[in-house]
Amino acid sequence: MSSRTHLWIIAGIGLLAAGLVYWLWPVRLGLDLKGGVHVVLEAQDTETIKVNEEVMQRAMAVVSRRVDGLGVAEAVVQRQGTRRIIVQLPGVTDQQEALRLIGRTAVLEFRDPEGKVVVTGADLKRATATRGEMGVGWAVDLEFTAEGAKKFADATRRLVGQPIAIYLDEEEISAPRVEEPIPDGRAVITGNFTATEAKNLAMLLNSGALPVPLRQMEVRNVGATLGRDSVQASVLAGVVGALAVVIFMVVFYRIPGLLADVALLLYVLLNLAVLMALKTTFTVPGLAGFILGVGMAVDANVVIFERVKDELRAGKSGRAAVEAGFHRAFAAILDSNVTTLITAVVLFYFGSGPVKGFAVTLSVGIIISMFTAVVVSHWLIRYLVDRNPEKVAGYFGLREVSA
Repeated sequence: MSSRTHLWIIAGIGLLAAGLVYWLWPVRLGLDLKGGVHVVLEAQDTETIKVNEEVMQRAMAVVSRRVDGLGVAEAVVQRQGTRRIIVQLPGVTDQQEALRLIGRTAVLEFRDPEGKVVVTGADLKRATATRGEMGVGWAVDLEFTAEGAKKFADATRRLVGQPIAIYLDEEEISAPRVEEPIPDGRAVITGNFTATEAKNLAMLLNSGALPVPLRQMEVRNVGATLGRDSVQASVLAGVVGALAVVIFMVVFYRIPGLLADVALLLYVLLNLAVLMALKTTFTVPGLAGFILGVGMAVDANVVIFERVKDELRAGKSGRAAVEAGFHRAFAAILDSNVTTLITAVVLFYFGSGPVKGFAVTLSVGIIISMFTAVVVSHWLIRYLVDRNPEKVAGYFGLREVSA
């Protein structure tokens, strides 16, 4: 392809990235930037179950599923000590409802008129919020496992004409009368639910019951004022850092440095577009990773340009020096970026919450910086060389050599 075609490709990528950023804006902010709720829960012994490692793992799994069901972005669920679980919920407005859903035991039982349990939540396959009969109100459809369906079919066959009461945490929420045996393993919980109540109940049932009760030891609101200050400080740091990088490249590398700044602008747009498309939630560490990526993006250009200058000093022509410089710099750039990427992967695998956010932004930045430095900058410099091959050395601040 010609150099002019490369320019059109770069322009197209830039417009596409800018369009994605505009379409997906605004960015999603984490607890430290947006505010929210910080909760500490402690597992309690019961008469039949003592808290141990297995119980805590089951409780962690249930709490994690419930937090996922709330749809909270960048939520954190992690252990603290032997009995405690920390939950962080960015952007939560209904604090009490969120806490009620997270900490509720959610033991589901179907009982006959004598109070005998015939089916439990352990026999449940899935629960789904649905509109009530004739489209009025909301209900929760239940589908049992194969074993649960057999139990329920036996119970409904035995209790035709009698009610089967449905209890959640010892509270009766519905007691429908059995009109006929139900062999298909399905049931409906009615109770004049709103859409939110039905969806929350379905989420609780799908996440399973907690093995032991969880007591709220600490509930703390994280204000958004600190978040705004952090955002402003991060934006200021990013702007100052970016301007310093732009000025440095122009001063030390002249016109090639200016073209590197164009590639850096494309890097920022692409990075934002990819992170927003991935629905990444920005935290303070995440913003740090993004800003660090800006410096890494231009670092590759510095390595390349110094290689090109070495080739020019060795007497090579403009086009040959540019091609040799990019080729010889590639191995060093690849090695440094791969080692950093490995570090980011380790942070993502072993970290949690904001640490993972830092790892994600850093990883995306590394991959995109490789593209903008090795491909975009190369195309831009090649276009410059093709237009004025005899002035390449002068562009880099060296005494001109013939092409």
